Amino acid sequence: MKVSIIGGGGLVGSCAAYALQCGGIVKEIALIDVNQDAAGGQALDLLHGAPSVADQVISAGGYEHVPNSDVICITAGSRRKPDESRLDLINRNTDVFLRILADVKNAGLKKDAIVLVVSNPVDILTYLAADRLDLPATQVIGLGTQLDTIRFRSLIAQHLKAPPTQVSAVILGEHGDSMVPIWSSASIAGLPLDKYPGWTPHLAGELFQRTKGSGAEVISKKGGAGFAVGIAIRDVIESIALDRGKILPVSSVQNGCYGIRDVALSVPTVVGRAGVVARHEIDLWPKEIQGLRKSSSVLRQTLEKVLGRIGRG
Repeated sequence: MKVSIIGGGGLVGSCAAYALQCGGIVKEIALIDVNQDAAGGQALDLLHGAPSVADQVISAGGYEHVPNSDVICITAGSRRKPDESRLDLINRNTDVFLRILADVKNAGLKKDAIVLVVSNPVDILTYLAADRLDLPATQVIGLGTQLDTIRFRSLIAQHLKAPPTQVSAVILGEHGDSMVPIWSSASIAGLPLDKYPGWTPHLAGELFQRTKGSGAEVISKKGGAGFAVGIAIRDVIESIALDRGKILPVSSVQNGCYGIRDVALSVPTVVGRAGVVARHEIDLWPKEIQGLRKSSSVLRQTLEKVLGRIGRG
């Protein structure tokens, strides 16, 4: 399997490439970036480590890599400037993203290619990718709340001194302020989280708030998130490449799950070689379903503003 990473010269794209290299899952990794020197440097750095990791083809280049790629992962995007509103950032990133989509479309996609959107605002851009590309909507996936979910699990594990791999908890909805923590099914080693020693409702609120602010916290301390998002990307691509059918909280255009339609957000999603294989409408607490629908409404309002400016594809 070949994965092309658009934005591969940047922090997120290069960390994703490194995670894929260490995982040894895919046969070929191509880095594409407007900064060709940066992409070339990242590819060379990865190439130097290959003898100790995996037998992979690692390269850098342009959109000529797209036509024979099985997964096109888009990580390119901008951060908010000082005094810039959230909507201004969305508009600026949307314009960049639409140019990328046009270049991808012009290059030509395999009929069974999967497009994985990582750039933010990921739910809005996932919707636009599904709208603009000549692919079934099930072949367009956003990273969604997969990153929020593993951050959430890590913080729970750290506070309770539990093994991180045995923490099961998920966040659904928007990758943003209206994300929804799903406490109803949270557990550690199969034991209900609310029965775990040291767990309290107050602690639950604190850890969720820290999860929501985790991206900003990392940016304030080191300038940008890279390692965890790279791992989250690897989680999704691994399930595609190996056709594992893992249930992941990834974003896709909804067509009725929890009564939500015509907006992209994260619900429990079976991910395999065909992309979105299925969505599971698992029983949740009423307030969690209400939170998901509120998240949908928030995203729909933003999407209407974006579509009002750019129009539909």
